[in-house]
Amino acid sequence: MFGLFNHKPPLDETASQWLFDAYAWALTNFDAELFYKDTQLVLPNNEFFPGRADSHHGMAGLIFDRVKDYAAVSHWPTLIADQNSCPLIEGPRIQIRGALRGPEGIADESVDDAHRLLIPYNPQQVSNPEGMIASFAHILAHYLGQMAKEPPPGGAEYWPHATEVLAVYLGFGLMFANSAFTFRGGCGSCYNPHATRDAYLSEVEATYALALFGVLKGIPNNQVTRHMKKHLRGIYKQSVRDIEDRVQDLERLRAITQPPIVVESESGKDDHLLASNRSS
Repeated sequence: MFGLFNHKPPLDETASQWLFDAYAWALTNFDAELFYKDTQLVLPNNEFFPGRADSHHGMAGLIFDRVKDYAAVSHWPTLIADQNSCPLIEGPRIQIRGALRGPEGIADESVDDAHRLLIPYNPQQVSNPEGMIASFAHILAHYLGQMAKEPPPGGAEYWPHATEVLAVYLGFGLMFANSAFTFRGGCGSCYNPHATRDAYLSEVEATYALALFGVLKGIPNNQVTRHMKKHLRGIYKQSVRDIEDRVQDLERLRAITQPPIVVESESGKDDHLLASNRSS
């Protein structure tokens, strides 16, 4: 019975430490103050994603506009397009005026389509809104991650994993945890492989990253777990316990403060340049 009340960590030490390091990278490079003051835990419900449209493109547009708002990049010039009709090639660099994120960003509706960030979407994901939300958030995190002053932990090999953590940091952790794995059993009509998303973090890793968000933001467990798949709720609570036991690692994250990234251009206007992909 000795050790009966010991809690088994949800992840091995290497994985959990990497997730702490990835959060340190996000907090250092992407406005820790905005994270603590304004970033919301985005919920997968009609309150956060209201409205309906009569086409796949219309629904994708409604979802993406909300994702941009919650990611605090509503001023970014973007253009969504069905991935089946937009083979991607390297495109021009896109100008984003004002603060990279937050209310100091400057929207410019006069930007033409050729100078907007192209955001591809899978129309099949309209039937899997959590997967579509996570996919959109990951694309935005990819662009945002380009502005970091240093590479994420693990370097280029871990870029897709780090940008998923960055998307969780932006508030979309529930969607990443809930859509990281899709059951492929049952009747054939119950599973649509085209509606799933490509996941880089495992279910447990995504849940741990979400738990880091919850602990840092002081969100009670039940406000998170009620929106999770049932089999992930215990993993989330286990992750919270493990994170809270890592006092020094938590103190390191909480000590990070970083002002928003603002670059003054020669013309006197703040701007940022992101590499975009364009359709041929």
